[in-house]
Amino acid sequence: MPPSSSAQTALDLLVLTVLNRRGPLHGYGIAGAIEELSEEALRIEEGSLYPALHRMEETGWISAEWTVTENKRRARIYQITRGGKKQLAAETQRWTDFSAGVARVLRYA
Repeated sequence: MPPSSSAQTALDLLVLTVLNRRGPLHGYGIAGAIEELSEEALRIEEGSLYPALHRMEETGWISAEWTVTENKRRARIYQITRGGKKQLAAETQRWTDFSAGVARVLRYA
């Protein structure tokens, strides 16, 4: 299922990258990692993150299971799947090509 917008594509790429590099995380951990790594330039709102996680789970890019955290709270823990790793590679290449194109326009326009 192709993403419907560049913002959705970017969110998918960010989530898949964080899960691939940091391992299984709950939604709050994913959002926190994106915010931390971007030096607070990117903030992912719950209203965007959780629908994206649900969609990516439906497509098979991530899997999720309920667990109890150290704070004795129930949380869904997400992890990237083999299909998600393939999607991550494809999206990373598309993003690299896209950002290189934007950079060329900014440089030579």
